[in-house]
Amino acid sequence: MPSITLKNIPETLHQRLRESAERNHRSINGEMLAALDQYVSQQRPNKAQLLTDIRTLRQETALYVTEEEIDRAKREGRP
Repeated sequence: MPSITLKNIPETLHQRLRESAERNHRSINGEMLAALDQYVSQQRPNKAQLLTDIRTLRQETALYVTEEEIDRAKREGRP
């Protein structure tokens, strides 16, 4: 069976992983495998659907933010 070695894991990440493993009654290795499996199994959003969702959100927020305000914020470099 293949194996992977992780190096230079930040202490905070290691601590969160350890806590998660304890909550789920798994070893750290088992928790890593479960986390990786969950991550790679997630469906990535369809680009067309994502654009539709963005347009819908933009229309819904149009009551609060005008096109001019958005353009001005872009020019000023604000998110």
